[in-house]
Amino acid sequence: MLDHSFSWRGNDIRWTRRGSGPPLVLCHGTPWSAALWAPIADVLAADFTVHLWDMAGFGASTMADGQDVSLAAQSELLAALVAEWALDTPHVVAHDVGGAVALRAHLLHGVPFRTLALVDVVALRPWGSAFFRLVAEHSEVFTALPPALHEALVRAYIAGAAHRPLSVEHADLLAAPWLGPVGQAALYRQMAQIEPRHTDEVEPLYPGLDLPVLVVWGEHDEWIPVDRAHRLAALIPGARLHVVPRAGHLVQLDAPEALTGALQRWLLTGAG
Repeated sequence: MLDHSFSWRGNDIRWTRRGSGPPLVLCHGTPWSAALWAPIADVLAADFTVHLWDMAGFGASTMADGQDVSLAAQSELLAALVAEWALDTPHVVAHDVGGAVALRAHLLHGVPFRTLALVDVVALRPWGSAFFRLVAEHSEVFTALPPALHEALVRAYIAGAAHRPLSVEHADLLAAPWLGPVGQAALYRQMAQIEPRHTDEVEPLYPGLDLPVLVVWGEHDEWIPVDRAHRLAALIPGARLHVVPRAGHLVQLDAPEALTGALQRWLLTGAG
């Protein structure tokens, strides 16, 4: 699916481009990859040139010992990709920690966006489940788990992000990058490195955002409760809020038609 490569700090960053029209960049979160956005990207590609990419340490991009996969590094990577693609003020849609990555790229690294849609994003404290914190404190123990136990844990963790039961196909798609010794180490590496201090650095800057912003949230998000959506929208001048009924954190799978429709309306009309 990701048929292009970008070399960055020793990492092979995989990406693809589809469609035609104004540039649109989709940012995934954790423990996901660009594959989560792919079906929605296919629809949006009718009106936009959609850019999909896997963060360092995720999906088809390089997973390696000693890798910097922090939110700080990923935001620098996004800035480098936008420059590599020679994009002039792209639309950006970001999910989960992809929201923190996009916000840092814009607010700290000066990457200009035309609009920004934030979908169930990591942006405000408190965030990070008890399990996430446990892994951060004992990542070496989880990396050493027997493969069968690791796979069971990964599948249970992923299933907890959805409001509706995941299909076998979707569960396999989301779990696949994290299985095997390389994927297992990569999962716990990024969980150990993703820290609240990297959102703390940009949270005071949200009231200064000067671009159209849409905040989209699954009504039943158990990973990042919907109250964060209301708080975030209130902090950003002029931000619009759209809560998706009967959806959890994996709103792309819980309510794909509703999310796609909301993004289409925003990108084609609401955001001008």
